[in-house]
Amino acid sequence: MKVLVVGSGGREHALAWRIAKSPRVEKVYCAPGNGGTRLVAENVPLAETDIAGLGDFVEREKVGLTVVGPEVPLAMGLVDEFERRGLRVFGPSKKAAEIEGSKVFAKEFMARHRIPTGRFRVADDLDQARKVLASGEFGFPVVLKADGLAAGKGVVVCPTLQKAEEAAGEMLVRKKFGTAGRRVVIEEFLCGREVSFIVITDGLRVQPLVTAMDHKAAYDGDRGPNTGGMGAISPSPLMTEKLFEEIMSTVITPAVTRLLEEGRKFKGVLYAGLMITDEGPKVLEFNGRFGDPETQPQMVRIESDLVDLLEAAVDEDILRTEVRWSAKPAGCVVVASGGYPMSYEKGKIISGLVEAGEIPGVTVFHAGTRYENGRYATSGGRVLDVCASDETLAGAMERIYDACRRVYFEAMYYRRDIGTVREERT
Repeated sequence: MKVLVVGSGGREHALAWRIAKSPRVEKVYCAPGNGGTRLVAENVPLAETDIAGLGDFVEREKVGLTVVGPEVPLAMGLVDEFERRGLRVFGPSKKAAEIEGSKVFAKEFMARHRIPTGRFRVADDLDQARKVLASGEFGFPVVLKADGLAAGKGVVVCPTLQKAEEAAGEMLVRKKFGTAGRRVVIEEFLCGREVSFIVITDGLRVQPLVTAMDHKAAYDGDRGPNTGGMGAISPSPLMTEKLFEEIMSTVITPAVTRLLEEGRKFKGVLYAGLMITDEGPKVLEFNGRFGDPETQPQMVRIESDLVDLLEAAVDEDILRTEVRWSAKPAGCVVVASGGYPMSYEKGKIISGLVEAGEIPGVTVFHAGTRYENGRYATSGGRVLDVCASDETLAGAMERIYDACRRVYFEAMYYRRDIGTVREERT
């Protein structure tokens, strides 16, 4: 079988790496891929948003399965177009993917079906936002979210009224996030512990993936702006059997069932970003695809054939395949460009990758790199995902940080506290 992975980040490198290990797969393609995916797949010079071009390529090369990594092509309807052509594709339809593509839809969907989430209001313009903020309904800090897709950066925690009004102006008037900020969700700030809960569903039934915990803030101590993710560990040290069952019964099962009832049958990865509060788990956001960087340690830990699992979802028979996971914990640290998640420079030459990869148990996935003239250079904000597995999480993190110290490019930075459990989000 030939498999196409759509996307160009660390998540896609990890998926391609694991898919390439399947005895059923003869060739893996990545479109467009990155400097690192070339090591496990053939990069195809097609943008992830070139839906027609991707469909033509799959038909021409007789690709047996397409796996969509990023959210944008899902929101654009890639799956709908592929299914119209009779092509096998893993991911939710455009209507189902709206649970990630629109924060307003997601919050109103949860409110309709009593899925636990924070209290919220929707503002369509700056005057409306100011009225909601000035009312003090949610107190401070308060959270502002751009309605549409903003590459993980459309959430702003505002400690004061002034900061909240400034953030609302940035989104609604100055269009900081483009069309993604044409509407804004104003939401109460939830205190607690953050957990990523990720399942694969065939639209009726679900297969939970091994748990993971993301670290979104840019700097140590969970300080600084939100990013797409600066690291992850698996399993989540916050997960208990009781909490697992509560999340399944109050969040995951209702979401899958109600989406089906609303004519939005969801086939693919359903990701619930949760805050575990004193009142129980509450949904911060839903995503309609694999996490990034949660996928990286998950792919390190999965022992069964990933292709079997993905095809079971496509065939609407998700429970037919056994999923096996390594008992060893795994971690991931993102090495980023200086200035990320704001402005940063590209084209910095990367050294030390061979030395980092020589550490036993370490795998380096590329996220924002390109390969030219025999050298790797930076091409994005999140550049590398350094992963490892070991008998203990502490052992895995020690290997990861040893590898990080061997890598170098100008102005690089990474968090040095990934894997530390905090009792509260601050």
